Amino acid sequence: MSAEATAERPGQLTHFKDGHVGYVVFDNQRKFNAVSYEMWSAVPVVMAQFVADPEVRVIVITGAGEKAFISGADISQFDKRRTGNANEDYNRAVDAGYSAVLDCTKPTVARIRGICMGGGLGLAINCDIRICADDAKFRMPAARLGLGYQYPGLKRFTEVLGPANTADLFFSARIFGAADALTMGLVKQIVPAAELDATVSAYTAQIAENAPLTVAAAKRALLEIRKDPDQRDVALVNRMVAACFASEDYHEGRKAFAEKRTPKFQGR
Repeated sequence: MSAEATAERPGQLTHFKDGHVGYVVFDNQRKFNAVSYEMWSAVPVVMAQFVADPEVRVIVITGAGEKAFISGADISQFDKRRTGNANEDYNRAVDAGYSAVLDCTKPTVARIRGICMGGGLGLAINCDIRICADDAKFRMPAARLGLGYQYPGLKRFTEVLGPANTADLFFSARIFGAADALTMGLVKQIVPAAELDATVSAYTAQIAENAPLTVAAAKRALLEIRKDPDQRDVALVNRMVAACFASEDYHEGRKAFAEKRTPKFQGR
């Protein structure tokens, strides 16, 4: 990871750009990147900045250091943040953080190394794609903590893993490794830890060099598919598809194909 990805102080959400790729980094290494209320609150702000930035074509969510993606919520805050009226504020911050990733209009990739548990697993599954190192360890420990898990979160797990795998994770609260994660469809790919950065960089570069309008139309369609049928804006998807065919990029793509060269898409 770039040196820019590491915050000077612990318990920070940092972000940086590398070409067309935006990185969101959870950095609380003393606690295996456990997420504080302040970090949850910062997620929508950072995601909105990347969504509004025309240079950013794909967003990577990751954790700082080599030991963890995200270990979950920072439980040291629970006595103050998750009791009484404060609990409502905390839950709103968490929900907004999850939604900012799940509803992002640009492709999102979770880069997972080490511990990915609880809120970290919930955040990872809200990404479009998950790539993990072979040292990754996963767990949904809600049943070991007595926590209830909200309906939208369970729904997302079943969308990605199916009901049986979701039941397994939530009922057993077991720890499982990268091989199990790949088998159940939680991750797209497992790579040696030493190759994780290069693999994620190559994959995101592949996404970033594609036609932005085409990718955006596909992402919008995926977002609409998750909605109830009577709430889907299919007309919007159709307009975005039509915009692809009317774009300069469509002309560039056909020309590059005929000339047997890599197209240079501008997103217009």
